[in-house]
Amino acid sequence: MSQTVDESVAISEQQFVILVVDDNEFNRDLLSRRLIKSGFAVSLVEDGFSALDWLANHPCDLVLLDIMMPGMSGIEVLEKVREIRDGTELPIIMATAKDGSDDIVGALKLGANDYVTKPIDFPVVLARVNTQLGLKRANDKIRSLVADVEKRNDFIRNVFGRYLTDEVAETLLDSPEGLNFGGERRAITILMADIRGFTSLSSRLDPEDVLTLVNNFLAGMTEVIIGYGGTIDEFIGDAILVLFGAPRAMENHAERAVACAIEMQSAMASVNELNVQAGLPSVETGIGINTGEVVIGNIGSETRSKYGVVGHHVNFTSRIESYAQGGQILVSERTQQSCKGILEYNLAMTVEPKGIDGEVNLFEVLAIRGDYNLSHG
Repeated sequence: MSQTVDESVAISEQQFVILVVDDNEFNRDLLSRRLIKSGFAVSLVEDGFSALDWLANHPCDLVLLDIMMPGMSGIEVLEKVREIRDGTELPIIMATAKDGSDDIVGALKLGANDYVTKPIDFPVVLARVNTQLGLKRANDKIRSLVADVEKRNDFIRNVFGRYLTDEVAETLLDSPEGLNFGGERRAITILMADIRGFTSLSSRLDPEDVLTLVNNFLAGMTEVIIGYGGTIDEFIGDAILVLFGAPRAMENHAERAVACAIEMQSAMASVNELNVQAGLPSVETGIGINTGEVVIGNIGSETRSKYGVVGHHVNFTSRIESYAQGGQILVSERTQQSCKGILEYNLAMTVEPKGIDGEVNLFEVLAIRGDYNLSHG
C-alpha cells in the first residue's frame, strides 16, 4: 500500500520529488514531515513492490530506500531499478541499521549512490540528499546539452547532407580537425558519369524541361551511389563525380565502384520511365572509373571551401568517362587490376588521352562476380 504525504502541496519546477520507502510507519512519517518542511515534495510507500509500481508511474528525483523490509528487500528493489535507470538519472540513498555491514557494501556495488544509518540523523540525511540532488541537477543539464548537440547535429546531417553528402557532414561533425585546410594522400576509386548527348538535348528543350531531365537522372543515380557507400563529391551540370574510399576508407573501393556503375546503368530504365511520363526523351549515361592515389581534404579559403580531391587521377577519370558511349562502363587498368579475378571485361580500346603520357588501355565492364555478382548488358 502506498501513501502520499501533503498531496495538496503544488510541485514547482524547482521542487524535487523524493520517494521514501520504509516498512516502519514512524520512520516514514518522521522523514516525510522534515523533508516537506525543507521544501521537498514527498511520497511514501511501505514495501518494495509498491516502490517499483510507484516509480513506474510517477516522476521521481531521489529515493530514500530502507534495506531491511519484508517481502522484497531494499537490495532487490535497487537491483530492479538499476536495470532501467542509472545513478545519474535517479539517485538512491540506502537506509540501514547496520553501519559498515556487508549490506552497505553490496548496495554500493549494485549502484546505490550513498547510505545513511539508523537511527536517522536528519541533518546528515538532508546533507546527503542535497548532495545527490545537486549532482543529479548537473547530470540532467549535461544530458540536456548532449541532446541539444545531437539535435543540432541531426539538423546539420539532414540539411547540409543534401549539399555535402552525409559522409562529409559526418566527418566534419565527428572530427575536431574536420574543417582544417590540407589533406592526406590516399588510394581511392573515382567514378564519373554523365548524360550522353546532353548539349544537343539542352539546345532543343525548354530550360524547365532540361532541369527536370537532369534532376531525374541525378536523383536516380544518387540513390544507387548511396547504397554502395559512394561519396558524391559534386554535381557538374549533368555529370556526377563520386568517390569510393573517401572520406571514409574502405578496402574494396574498386569493387564497390564497379558494382555501383553496373547498377547505375540498370537504374537508367527507371530514370527514363520518369522522363517519358514527363514527355521528355529517354537518355543514356556513360561511366568512367579509375583507381589511384589522390590528395583528399578541404579545398578553398576561410570564407568558402569544399571537401574534394585533387591529383592527375581525377583528370584521368574524366578522360576515361569521355570515351564511354551511352550504356557503357569503361575502367582503367588500375581498376581492372584491383578487381582481378572477379571482373569480366573486354579490352575496349587503347588511347592516348590528353595530359597522360603514353598509351593506356581501357576496359569495358561486362560483369563483376564475388560478393556482388552483377552483370551488365
